[in-house]
Amino acid sequence: MKYLLRLTLVIFLISCSKVPITGRRQLNMLPESQLMTMSLTEYNSFLKENKTITGTADAAMVKSVGEKIAKSVESYLKKNAQGKRIKDFEWEFNLVEDKTVNAWCMPGGKVVFYTGILPLTKDENGLAVVMGHEIAHAIARHGNERMSQGLALQGGGIALSVALADKPQLTQTLFEQAYGLGGQLGMLKYSRMHESESDKMGLVFMAMAGYDPREAPKFWERMAAQGGQSPPEFLSTHPHDDTRIKDLNDYMDEALKFYKPAK
Repeated sequence: MKYLLRLTLVIFLISCSKVPITGRRQLNMLPESQLMTMSLTEYNSFLKENKTITGTADAAMVKSVGEKIAKSVESYLKKNAQGKRIKDFEWEFNLVEDKTVNAWCMPGGKVVFYTGILPLTKDENGLAVVMGHEIAHAIARHGNERMSQGLALQGGGIALSVALADKPQLTQTLFEQAYGLGGQLGMLKYSRMHESESDKMGLVFMAMAGYDPREAPKFWERMAAQGGQSPPEFLSTHPHDDTRIKDLNDYMDEALKFYKPAK
């Protein structure tokens, strides 16, 4: 019994890491490389089943904003000895034809925007708000954290490789719950804590890339106005609109420290 407790403690200490920007400690028990492999399969299937927009100004904007933020994030992480968080990332930025108000980023830097969100982003700054937020989920490894919690509670803390072999159905279920699969890909079921953390990180990420973080509250005000009695799925697990906007404004001074307007 004592041995198991010690082993559990060792695993916990090894698996514990700090989220960039916020410094929050998290438990990630799963190899990110394996999650990338699982995600890539779902991502490629999604692209085959949906119409990817190419050769348009909107598609070019999604790619341009994504590449600028990704480059800034990579530079920041490497300077702060956290470059391993993006090890093996192969960034892709796609726009798909879909009226749903949504966007997402899978492990490994696979980003998809739906055309339905573009009327609300309006321009590059608005798009950067969403891009920074979604990239933050991947950088913070929120999906890994959710799966780790699920394996700890439902699988007794077994390793992913063991779970894949011995409990494939449980593993698939936890993966779908963590990344919002099974219904519509990208409807990410993150907790409100994860959403709030991505808001803060996203502010900093967009600011690093030369986008004005003060546009973020304005974007979320537009999103909130779309809610009515039945908010968009994109907002379903997010903090209350007023709370989110207040938190963004409260964090703005910190984000502005990173802001260097593009010349």
